[in-house]
Amino acid sequence: MIIDWLTGTAFRVAGTGTTWAELLGFVTGVLNVWLVARQKIANWPIGIANVLLLMVLFWTAGLYADAGLQVVYVALGCYGWWHWLFGGERRTRLTVSRTGRREWLALAAAGLLLTGALWVLLDRATDSTVPLPDALTTALSLLATYGQTRKRVESWWLWIAADLIYIPLYAYKGLHLTAVLYLVFLALCVLGLRAWRADLRRADRPSAVPPGPAPVTA
Repeated sequence: MIIDWLTGTAFRVAGTGTTWAELLGFVTGVLNVWLVARQKIANWPIGIANVLLLMVLFWTAGLYADAGLQVVYVALGCYGWWHWLFGGERRTRLTVSRTGRREWLALAAAGLLLTGALWVLLDRATDSTVPLPDALTTALSLLATYGQTRKRVESWWLWIAADLIYIPLYAYKGLHLTAVLYLVFLALCVLGLRAWRADLRRADRPSAVPPGPAPVTA
């Protein structure tokens, strides 16, 4: 079966096995974030393949909230794919924008509620050994993905915050290649933030007025 193959060992480093799901998740994950930073629409199908691989990986590692999160990512990936294509003015391609104050408040409230609810659920209903960081990274990732579907430049800050927690979390759970992957993600997020901010600055720059006499108005 495909699941058996994905959970099988691809190679070993210092006695620690790396599964095919983790290896393929590494490759598709790096490609996905690089495409997002460059605002390429192909990031969405690649991202959907990536989260399906990570779903298998996280479930076998006992990271149940992260595994369940991948199901939501598939739905958000389909939505983001459509919204990037038709979410702009007059159903044109979406452009980079900023997160408003009211939207920030709504995101903060949603993040706190989601983190608390998942923390309680994981602590009481599963054998998770890391309920709080698992819940917190799940909430941050969902908020970041929402921002990504809307091309909000601040979504990169949310991804950076999540990655700074994910890296030691995955190392602690023995997912060393995935920890390295999220270190790469962190660097790509910084590059993505710079690229999207540069795009915003270009959009905010006033258009040059061609030389010549001012137009005559009636």
